[in-house]
Amino acid sequence: MARMIRQEGVSHIFTLSGGHIQNIYEGCLNNDIGIIDTRHEQSAGHAADGYSRITFKPGVAVVTAGPGVTDVVTAVANAYQASSPMVVIGGRSPLRQYDMGSLQDIELLDVMKPITKWAQTVYETRRLPYYMAMAFREAMTGRYGPTFLQVPSDVLFGRVDEDSLEWPRNYRVTGEIMGDPELIKQAAKLIREAEKPMVMAGSGVFWHRAHRELAEFARAADVPVYTNAMGRGTLRQDNPNFFSLSRKPAFAQADVIVVLGTPIDFRLKYGRPPAWNPAAKVIQIDIDPRDIGRNRDFTIGIEANIRQALLQLTSEIGKAEHREWMTYLRGLENQADEQRSYYMNSDAVPIHPLRLCKEIAEFVDDDTIVIGDGGDIVALAASVLPINNPGQWMDPGPFGTLGVGTGFCMAAAVAAPDKKVLMVNGDGTFGLNGFDFDTFVRFKMPIVSVVGNDRCWHQIYVGQKAQYGEGRTPATVLGDNARYDKVVEGLGGHGEFVEHPEQIKAAIERAFASGKPACVNVIMDPEPEGVKGGYEFK
Repeated sequence: MARMIRQEGVSHIFTLSGGHIQNIYEGCLNNDIGIIDTRHEQSAGHAADGYSRITFKPGVAVVTAGPGVTDVVTAVANAYQASSPMVVIGGRSPLRQYDMGSLQDIELLDVMKPITKWAQTVYETRRLPYYMAMAFREAMTGRYGPTFLQVPSDVLFGRVDEDSLEWPRNYRVTGEIMGDPELIKQAAKLIREAEKPMVMAGSGVFWHRAHRELAEFARAADVPVYTNAMGRGTLRQDNPNFFSLSRKPAFAQADVIVVLGTPIDFRLKYGRPPAWNPAAKVIQIDIDPRDIGRNRDFTIGIEANIRQALLQLTSEIGKAEHREWMTYLRGLENQADEQRSYYMNSDAVPIHPLRLCKEIAEFVDDDTIVIGDGGDIVALAASVLPINNPGQWMDPGPFGTLGVGTGFCMAAAVAAPDKKVLMVNGDGTFGLNGFDFDTFVRFKMPIVSVVGNDRCWHQIYVGQKAQYGEGRTPATVLGDNARYDKVVEGLGGHGEFVEHPEQIKAAIERAFASGKPACVNVIMDPEPEGVKGGYEFK
């Protein structure tokens, strides 16, 4: 199994130890594969997800039987919704003791099947390489996603002569599917003749490494481009076609909407009016045809690799012009930026979240990977931080899972050791997998976490209070000024506690300078001016 992992070019696995899987560790040691052991299997799963996003290789999580597998379920579901290619290897009680009540003896294949592209059990030691090849192929072809291989311990601990095995080598295709030429022509014509076209670019642009092609297409078509999920960073923010703050009016007014590699789900208001212009024509391009036409009828639907489709569209479109529309939207962007700048420079105490985001932004350059793990503070940070490179920003994706951060961070630390890693946390989120700061300390990973501490589960608290009134907000209020920084210090890291805006910059500087895993715990206004519930900017 380790030889197959090494053959894929994967440098590390992520795990939490267990007797059912310990033989895999021996194989990893023999094949020079790093072993990062976490404090919870959920973190191991998130780390495998994060590893795939940084390396474009299948991340691998190895978890023990029974509760080891159930603990990783949330991470697998998150990867499934985000279309991240990862392979989870799960232990299982021995075949010879099935249904006898052995330790952690429970059948979990049916649990994993709805949240994976492929889930199987291997029943013979000789077939381990073959099943590993299947797991990698399913994860890395078509619409990417997680796979699960369950390995009974007597199969894993079985012995075979490796020289007698057939080793799979060429078991998955790497070619790219082009769009139907006739549909490409129709789409190019529609965009060229539109008065108010726009592009919504999502994770498919990232996974298909189409960032250069996106920039070339946007320039040729003269269209505004908005991004979400892993699409953030696929178009530089200094590109004249990059837009973000005018997204709402753009959707409401656009006559042609091009949706690239992202589902029309809740993040895009399901494509429904009044959020979308009901008369808008929709061009939807995706590698998975099952997502095309979901929630809103398309005018033109194209099944294709996003990079190839953009190359085709750019060639076909020639040169278009939509200056009036672009100028109008740029004016809205400038107006919104002016309005929020007041709060970004606020000296209010408790600290305004926009001021915190502005201070964090000062530490983000092209050599920084930013992990967003939280609710409102992460949504706001995504609109403020300078994210200019593919893969520079990672957040949970459409499943909205909290607790992804520590796993994503450890993946970034091992897969991109030359980069700084900055995590933007909510205080609620810290409580989920914060103890994996111990993993950062043990493996000398100098992760810096900035916690926006508003002492509540803010996304729920705001609506709950509005609906039921003051004092009717059970289960959403957290500890007053909880010292997450002290928790990190206690685990061997560096901690900073910040209550005033002028303290933020120096605290983050000291955190990075410490060379240790660090937590900057910032006390933030739970009901800030200038933003609506969910920290949506007014």
